[in-house]
Amino acid sequence: MLFLILSVACSVLVSVLLKLAPRRGIDIAQAVTWNYLAASVLSLLVLRPSLQTLQGGHTPWLALLGLAVALPGIFLVLARAVREAGIVRSDVAQRLSLLLSLAAAFLLFGEHANGWKLAGLGLGLLAIVGVSARNGEAGGSTRGTWGWLLGVWVGFALIDILLKRVALAGTPSTAALLVSFGIAFVLMLAWQLQRHFSGTSKLTASNLGFGLLLGVINFGNILFYVRAHQAMPHSPATIFAGMNIGVVCLGALVGVLVFGEKTSRLNRAGLLLAVVAIGLIARGTL
Repeated sequence: MLFLILSVACSVLVSVLLKLAPRRGIDIAQAVTWNYLAASVLSLLVLRPSLQTLQGGHTPWLALLGLAVALPGIFLVLARAVREAGIVRSDVAQRLSLLLSLAAAFLLFGEHANGWKLAGLGLGLLAIVGVSARNGEAGGSTRGTWGWLLGVWVGFALIDILLKRVALAGTPSTAALLVSFGIAFVLMLAWQLQRHFSGTSKLTASNLGFGLLLGVINFGNILFYVRAHQAMPHSPATIFAGMNIGVVCLGALVGVLVFGEKTSRLNRAGLLLAVVAIGLIARGTL
């Protein structure tokens, strides 16, 4: 259970750092770039994946390239969503991306749809509407907020679908993550060098330090989640529900109590529905 708690804490800390970045004058694109440098090195040193599995003809390189583009892309979208909509609603949208992943599992991967999962899917869709509703804060258009939250919702679901494609091809998840992180870093570094030499955004030590810290915490989220499954191999539904509900609840507490984010009745109702929906989906996996 300790690993699960640490994973939840790291996930919320990522959102906290993204919330603090603009206040510290951090260039998010640079930070995300160095984040993938840290994640790549830590994946290599800690997870020690075998890269021999990538030498076969069945390696899903298209899906891995898709992950390398989608991962930093969703990071940038999440950063904007946290800025525009706050931690509370952004974390809920991120965790409710499992609804689209679940729908894809039914339609694309032949997963069995039972009553619990369908009920969770229905409540989750209502939760998305409630969480995305305008909370009455000044600044920012409703359409803009909706757009960034929708981007988080769809983006994280896309990553989950790509990971499923990779898993179905027989590629170990640790090797897939290392390759995706590495390619993502190379692509992002090329972009940052172009920005640097064109004078758009100069590379700075502060962005490097912030990005490396972001990468350590981001990797910690992944590592502790994997360790939680290893420590409780017969309770995957418990880990799944605990992780998602934990992030939703802790993110709400941090957003409201630490950053003073305001929520409307619809937002709070959506938050409650999100917790129930995740619980129902977890029950359906038993």
